[in-house]
Amino acid sequence: MQRIRLFITGFAVLLGLGAGALAPAVVLAGTPTQDVCATLGSDGTCTTQPAGGVDLNKVVTAIINILSIVVGITAVIMVILGGFRFITAAGDSNNIASARRTILYAVIGLAIVAVAQALVQFVLNRLK
Repeated sequence: MQRIRLFITGFAVLLGLGAGALAPAVVLAGTPTQDVCATLGSDGTCTTQPAGGVDLNKVVTAIINILSIVVGITAVIMVILGGFRFITAAGDSNNIASARRTILYAVIGLAIVAVAQALVQFVLNRLK
């Protein structure tokens, strides 16, 4: 019973972290095409050329935001999978260790992506 309570608490915390990583998804309100076109400075269908051409900083920002969303969703799925494997391990130490590694690697991957996104944004802001 204590294991299940610990898992549920840990899962809630990790889900909160995953929701933080998915914050860019909340900002993206339209279709992916509209969001990318708007980020690049065009209209929603990308039929108009942005004034002054396409800015490389905007392209990199759009790519980083899309990749962050994909990695955030993947990390949440891996945490859920690791938690499921942890619960169904039935006391087998190998399965428990494997489940813990899955959760740990998902959290580490999420942290790396968050740091990478912050670093890229810092560099892009310095280049402006």
